[in-house]
Amino acid sequence: MDIDDLINKEDNLYIPKHSQTLMNKKNKRVVIVKRKRRGVKNTWVIVLLCIFVIVIIYSLLKIYMWNVDNNRTTDITKKIEKITDIKEIEDNSFTELVGVEDDQDNPYWYYITFPLIDVDIRELKSQNSDTVGWINVNNTNVNYPFVHTSDNDFYLNHSFDKSYNEAGWLFLDFRNDTNFSDRNNIIYAHSRLDKTMFGSLSKVLKSDWYNNKDNHIIRLSLENENTLWQIFSVYTIKSETYYITTNFNSDSEYLDFLDTIKNRSLYDFNVNLSKDDKILTLSTCYSDTERTVVHARLIKKSSKKILN
Repeated sequence: MDIDDLINKEDNLYIPKHSQTLMNKKNKRVVIVKRKRRGVKNTWVIVLLCIFVIVIIYSLLKIYMWNVDNNRTTDITKKIEKITDIKEIEDNSFTELVGVEDDQDNPYWYYITFPLIDVDIRELKSQNSDTVGWINVNNTNVNYPFVHTSDNDFYLNHSFDKSYNEAGWLFLDFRNDTNFSDRNNIIYAHSRLDKTMFGSLSKVLKSDWYNNKDNHIIRLSLENENTLWQIFSVYTIKSETYYITTNFNSDSEYLDFLDTIKNRSLYDFNVNLSKDDKILTLSTCYSDTERTVVHARLIKKSSKKILN
């Protein structure tokens, strides 16, 4: 018997080819199938290991870039702080109360005593001509200039100095007028994990934030006017476009809108709304599919003519 007739070995015994063919065809096929299955299994292990390595590398790269963006944002914020003087100002002859309440016990009369803030927006415009104003939300980290351009995309991934940055910047909806003449004026920003941009806005959802009524105001300083806004609704909601409606066909449609967004609130701010109210809306991500939303109504404004 030639050695070429020996094709298989099992349990340390060589099996003649003709014997395997006649007597053990099924076993031969089983052995072949087993070998093929082991080959397929090894291939899948290699594929899974490759996927795992790619995921790890991608995650590490994302973490690195996230830190780079954070550091750039911090540097830009520090530069802004150096050239910005935020002053609280007393009411003057140009101060106007808006939406005056008849009931002297209404919280409105408490909030209008808060001082406005004033920022030299012209100085900030020299750094970025898209600058519209400055926003301050009590007991959060929201204390930044905000911008406006021809779309709602650019500042999703560009910083105040217009450099590419996934942290983005605060921006007014491109549909809004920069003098805040619209009924619903909307400012967006990313909710960053390091609490920059609108990352700290989720604090408004906490009961301890709500229980301190001094937190219920937002202050803006624009180029020609300083304004005070009283918060009346905070909530989270699945991504939608209703709460960022800017145009209304009638007063009744607007009143329905106000009623809807007010009733969504997690808390009762005891605010009365009317068709004459102008509102400010802040919007940011709560999760991949949800948004944190804050609504406030204008209650005081002051022309900056006397200050300039």
